[in-house]
Amino acid sequence: QLQLVESGGGLVQPGGSLRLSCVASGATMDYYAIGWFRQAPGKEREGVSCIMRSDGSTYYADSVKGRFTMSTDNAKNTVYLQMNSLKPEDTAVYYCAAGPFLCRADKYVLTVGQYDYWGQGTQVTVSS
Repeated sequence: QLQLVESGGGLVQPGGSLRLSCVASGATMDYYAIGWFRQAPGKEREGVSCIMRSDGSTYYADSVKGRFTMSTDNAKNTVYLQMNSLKPEDTAVYYCAAGPFLCRADKYVLTVGQYDYWGQGTQVTVSS
């Protein structure tokens, strides 16, 4: 079994930055895509980004492209989501997830149903 734990959320003003972390344990990360999702109150869970642990290739939702970036530290079994130029619309609980597929440049990799393992989430609030 794979366990995922998110951290790094908090309160930030519009235009500010946060970096989220997702630490994996319990299984190898080989062949797995790692995704970030978010869920605002009253809304469905939304795909944000995806990264391949093996080669670092990434894919981003249009809503965050140019503002958010993913990266990996494989020695620490950790992936990061650097969030810049944050907007109030970015307020949500952010989840990391793992799936057994290739993270390619396709909106399909940002769908909830493709992921098997989920963390508990970390709250991000963007407000003045």
